[in-house]
Amino acid sequence: MGYSDLDRPAQFLKGVGPKRADLLARLGLLTARDVLYHVPRRYEDASTVQKIGTLEPGTEATVVGRIVSKGVLPTRKGLRIFQAVVRDSSGLIECSWPGQPFLDRVLRKGDLLLLSGPVRFFHGRQLQPREYEILAREGEDISTEGGAVFPIYPATEGLSQRQVRKLIADNLDDLLPPAAEEEVLDPAMRAEARVPPLQDALRDLHRPHTLVEAEAGRRRLALEELFFLQLLHAIVHHQQTTQRPGIVFGRTDALVRPFYQSLPFALTEAQRRVLGEIGNDMGSPRRMNRLLQGDVGAGKTVVALFAMLRAVENGYQAALMAPTEILAEQHLRTLRKLVGELPVEVQLLTGRMSAAERRAALARIEDGTAQLLVGTHALIQERVRFHRLGLAVVDEQHRFGVRQRLALADMGETPDVLVMSATPIPRSLALTLYGDLDLSLLDERPPGRQPVRTALRYEKARSTVLDFIREQVAEGRQAYVVYPLVDESETLSLKSATEEYQRLSEEVFPELRLGIIHGQMPPDQKDQVMRGFAAGEIDILVSTTVIEVGIDVANASVMVIEHAERFGLSQLHQLRGRVGRGSAQSFCILLVSSPEAADRLRIFSSTEDGFRIAEADLQLRGQGDLFGERQSGLPAFRFADLEKDAGLLNVARVAARSLVDRDPHLSTYPELRQALERRYGERARLFQTG
Repeated sequence: MGYSDLDRPAQFLKGVGPKRADLLARLGLLTARDVLYHVPRRYEDASTVQKIGTLEPGTEATVVGRIVSKGVLPTRKGLRIFQAVVRDSSGLIECSWPGQPFLDRVLRKGDLLLLSGPVRFFHGRQLQPREYEILAREGEDISTEGGAVFPIYPATEGLSQRQVRKLIADNLDDLLPPAAEEEVLDPAMRAEARVPPLQDALRDLHRPHTLVEAEAGRRRLALEELFFLQLLHAIVHHQQTTQRPGIVFGRTDALVRPFYQSLPFALTEAQRRVLGEIGNDMGSPRRMNRLLQGDVGAGKTVVALFAMLRAVENGYQAALMAPTEILAEQHLRTLRKLVGELPVEVQLLTGRMSAAERRAALARIEDGTAQLLVGTHALIQERVRFHRLGLAVVDEQHRFGVRQRLALADMGETPDVLVMSATPIPRSLALTLYGDLDLSLLDERPPGRQPVRTALRYEKARSTVLDFIREQVAEGRQAYVVYPLVDESETLSLKSATEEYQRLSEEVFPELRLGIIHGQMPPDQKDQVMRGFAAGEIDILVSTTVIEVGIDVANASVMVIEHAERFGLSQLHQLRGRVGRGSAQSFCILLVSSPEAADRLRIFSSTEDGFRIAEADLQLRGQGDLFGERQSGLPAFRFADLEKDAGLLNVARVAARSLVDRDPHLSTYPELRQALERRYGERARLFQTG
């Protein structure tokens, strides 16, 4: 079989044919290559199989044996029990499945089974399997001598995983040699990551002798998967930072020094370190393309303003793009306050501005009168003409697409780009989502800021929690009450924001001013409510998670989160970040339904470190669920697991960056480029064209 035969239709594999090819297509297996890379979803470890003759009641056992007889037995209470007698070379044992008579249609006499479960004494020895796997049908031969590890594959109706396993086993020896020709990882990278060559890895994945071998095969394919992704990121990074020369921003200190001297607080060590990284980027001819990641309150805006002032003192403009008008207006107030008496003009540009205001703003941007620009996506519309844009800052990157970020970066000569995110995510996820960016981390909070007191409370404490809200409002504070749903659900017994807003307004707090905000409201209505809350015209804001990012109301001191067990830890951390923004002691109260539901939340309530919380969330929920819809930029990995493979990710990133530095267009690696396009298709071409 030649190299190109891996691309031939799966129909022509041994034991397939047209009918079975249609079934394979349901699994997305259209070619021989698809079949070869069909990943086992788990493994059954029969390497510790016990002989049936040695089993003792009161123990747990794993056995392999063939069914010699079977049937369904009724009981006096109407329960029907499926029973099968299984034999190996050492003896017989009865296996019992109470309440599962349907197994009489699934399991046949002569089937070879792998069974695991407790051994009990009931009219003799009896095994009650918790799990079973059909290894072979009658007449099919499969070796279990010395134990074995059996891959369990995704299957479909009409094509069992046993049939899939046999199909792959029958074709594996023919598919492996041409697969070896697809090796793209050099020996040095494989040695550093301690993974086998591709041919051995695929063999270990499908035909392992031990679980250690199976894991080694997975790690090799995970490394390749991560390497290709990092290669795409490295190409974009090169295009954005090196292919087009950047601006060399000198140090005049005309604005930066007086700004530093005017600050009423000392910078943290983390801020100083990050400013050094940004300063090195801005002082070089290489374009800055950097992600500034920091927890709530870590001082990202001050760091960004240092960079923006450096651009301005070199005769350039700097623009800060925020995802919402409210957040843009907050940034405007913050920048104007921080800039103080410095001779710098700060200009806002949003979609809410009147036609006259917009014309005036556009003219000031175009003639250079406006030096620091703050706005929404209105900044990247066609009518905006910058006089001389030198630095583009994007806040809350996950709220924008890659194209929007690049669009702002293209609205000048070759402006430096600084991307900010207040969403702490593990380093492995950051390198995966934002691998085309250099990473700076603000992992230290300014001293003197009061921690938010976090408490877990159960349903029986609800009245006490509501009384506490009333007390805080009486002291002049404001509160958030957050729900996971907008409207009442027929399938989930959860309180909703709309129904609880009515109840709280009419029955619980009739004397107070309540507002409601959720994602289904028109943007103008949401803005109106948030402006009212920020102005102190609303005492209690009932909300969904729409308020989790970018809302800064210093007077809000209480956050109550209903059904807190329904949220991820990282999302809870973002919600908690809406309080504690003023000088008063603030509180976050998690209302949960039961002690069992609260176990996971104790991690959250024990720390305010967003990065620790994010790591815990990754371990508990997995990479695909960590941010829900916001996670849509994360690739769907077939082999890699970011929780386990952080080391592989680092190896892949270093190797990819090094390769692209040497050969940005992969012109001397045609086989690598072909593999990249084969595996990522249009996405690879998009990345390579920027």
